[in-house]
Amino acid sequence: MDEDTEDWAAQLEANRAEKDRFFAEHRQSPIPPEERDDFDGLNYFDPDLDYRVEATVTVHETPESVDLETSDDRTVRYLHVATLSFDLDGESRELQAFRQAADESRTLFVPFRDKTTGQQSYDGGRYMELEPDRDLTDGDEITLDFNLAYSPFCAYSDTFSCPLPPESNWLDAAVTAGERID
Repeated sequence: MDEDTEDWAAQLEANRAEKDRFFAEHRQSPIPPEERDDFDGLNYFDPDLDYRVEATVTVHETPESVDLETSDDRTVRYLHVATLSFDLDGESRELQAFRQAADESRTLFVPFRDKTTGQQSYDGGRYMELEPDRDLTDGDEITLDFNLAYSPFCAYSDTFSCPLPPESNWLDAAVTAGERID
């Protein structure tokens, strides 16, 4: 392992440990209070650099408004602000990136399903959030690190309403990276 890879793996492990502490101790944890004493950490796939890929960005100057279904049978409106094109397992793939209309940040919300969904990962799909350091333009490259993919709070408690990935973000691949459900 080279130094950059070791730094990446150490940062990933630190991120996971911090999240486990939040879930175990914080009052806003999605783990119901009566279950926190028995909580001993989330389950993750092993870190894998093959699931850290560069994506080419296509920015949608006039974002399309999209209603995403939620885990509690409602809908929530997002803007389809970008399309991310990348190679995974030797295949070209795409994911749509969203932002809520009132969100002034640069954060991109990328909900997705894959062939682990409902088996090794939460049946409502998983999320990634990308935080570019500047406004993106067509052709920019951005890192998609599926090792950071996480289950929404509704995976742990029915009290949360979570957007479900649209069919356009259903990957025909098993993404064995990030959070898993056992």
